[in-house]
Amino acid sequence: DVYKRQDYHKYPKLIPIGLAITVALLIIVLIVGEVTNGSLRWIDFGFFRLQPSELAKLAFAVYLASWLSRQKSVLNKFDSKLKNYLLSSMLPFLVLLFVTSLLILLGRDLATTAIVGAIALVIYFVSGTDLLHTFGSFLILVTMSVVGVAAALVAPYRVDRISTYISFLRTGVVPDPLGTGYQLRQILIAVGSGGLFGVGFGESRQKFFYLGFSSFTDTIFAIFAEEFGLLGSILFVSVFLIFIFRGLKIASTAKDTLGSLLALGITFWIGLQAFLNIAANVGLIPLTGIPLPFISYGGSSMVVILTGVGILLNVSKYSRIDG
Repeated sequence: DVYKRQDYHKYPKLIPIGLAITVALLIIVLIVGEVTNGSLRWIDFGFFRLQPSELAKLAFAVYLASWLSRQKSVLNKFDSKLKNYLLSSMLPFLVLLFVTSLLILLGRDLATTAIVGAIALVIYFVSGTDLLHTFGSFLILVTMSVVGVAAALVAPYRVDRISTYISFLRTGVVPDPLGTGYQLRQILIAVGSGGLFGVGFGESRQKFFYLGFSSFTDTIFAIFAEEFGLLGSILFVSVFLIFIFRGLKIASTAKDTLGSLLALGITFWIGLQAFLNIAANVGLIPLTGIPLPFISYGGSSMVVILTGVGILLNVSKYSRIDG
């Protein structure tokens, strides 16, 4: 509610501080963080635990939107020289993206690194219109893809997960159902058990023992599909599609570049995260460990996402006032 009421034009004064705190937390988690499922994600403060990588998604998106909105006059000059473009736009962007992504990647959280990179690329791409800017965005995409594939292949457990998924796509059968393919098999059983109408609210069998605690976090959509079936799942996905449509509408009607980039970045982030979680839970992509926005258990994720929605509503509010 605070972010909904506070005029988003005041954010640029606070954003650098917020980003600096986020980067500091990403460094701290590498030193004293708790290992969860092979990743360094949590800082335990005693009375609560914080996941800095979740905070990084919002902080990075808001900082980029603020910075690029001030750079727009440079980005849209068709006669900009390559040197000026590199020094004023691409180089600072790459340095910031590299530092943030590296810190998250060092915590062995490839999925969050990919989301942060995708958010950055989308905001960067839409902030300029000339051919040089488009070409630069393409080069960044290629570089990010190569680095992402390399990072995925370096870790043995990621290779096993990808190999399991590829084998499933080729044969239609989940390999090693008691080992690397266990979780994939259990979520497919959950989704398939739901049928058209589901087994009923609270009647899921897979959330007991089979999927364990992940049934409240990464695989919660599979449990939803089991309990509410295909029709309930379609309705559920439709709600997210409406959210994305409304977010893009806010971005297109915002009164200035800052508002547009903020709305677009936040909408893309939440929409992408929802897509990746749902897609993984129905076997369209390998399991990623990404929480489902608004639904998955986790205080850090929920607080950050609701903050993002507050900013989105703030942009909408001031667009209507000025309109």
